[in-house]
Amino acid sequence: MKSSNPVFARSAEFNGTGATATATNPSQWQIDLNGEGPPTHTGSGTGRMTIDSVVEKTAITLGVLTAAAAVTWFAIGDFVDPTTGDVTYGKAAAFAGVGAIVGFALAMVNSFKKVISPPLVLAYALFEGAFIGAFSKIIAAYVDSPSIVFQAVLGTLVAFGGTLAAYKFFNIQVTDKFRRIVSIAGIAVVGVLILNLILSVTGVFDQGGLRGFNTLGLFVSCGLVVLAVFFLILDFDQVERGVAAGIPERESWRAAFGLTVTLVWLYIEILRILAILRGN
Repeated sequence: MKSSNPVFARSAEFNGTGATATATNPSQWQIDLNGEGPPTHTGSGTGRMTIDSVVEKTAITLGVLTAAAAVTWFAIGDFVDPTTGDVTYGKAAAFAGVGAIVGFALAMVNSFKKVISPPLVLAYALFEGAFIGAFSKIIAAYVDSPSIVFQAVLGTLVAFGGTLAAYKFFNIQVTDKFRRIVSIAGIAVVGVLILNLILSVTGVFDQGGLRGFNTLGLFVSCGLVVLAVFFLILDFDQVERGVAAGIPERESWRAAFGLTVTLVWLYIEILRILAILRGN
């Protein structure tokens, strides 16, 4: 089950080249009438990745991210200086900058690391949480409505739940062609956004270019929400295949990392969409 998803591409287990290569080849899965076939169960403590272990590791990762975001939110405090009355975003920008840079670096390390490291996954969640907390604080101040953060979280949960329900109830089949197209699109988007950031910082693009809080930015964010949903489908497919193949339980952390990255991306785009609609 060769994966085109950058998060899973370096994993020998997810790609059927590790010790469980035979089990991970779908063409070799068999039904054991004695109940000893591939572990498609959800029980924990088996030494194999299960739905329960993925949910557990994802909950831990998201818990660290949420806690870091909350601490950052309160650590930033008010943007208005009580003595001078000046509005300053310096502290929030610092938190957002450090969180974004370190979080991105850790995301790259986790994505290309052959053997997943739980401490590095949690470190990513910590710094990404700092970025999320600062970014959310800035956006809430921009639209003068802290409730926009709750709305974005709710929107993310609805998108996640709706995608999972559609994946299961409509029995969505993830083909190799779909994986390649979505993965290539994801890599292309990252390249374009990095280039857009560089051109915006250097002054070539005005108002953030593709990421401005305007009509163009709205269309771009809507398109990225659709792409993020496609990546969620890839994540669900990889988890389901990994559980059926009986890969080692440590790969639950890779699955948790992949889901967290996609959910963070989805949250950011939904928050941007809400901010643009409020701003207009």
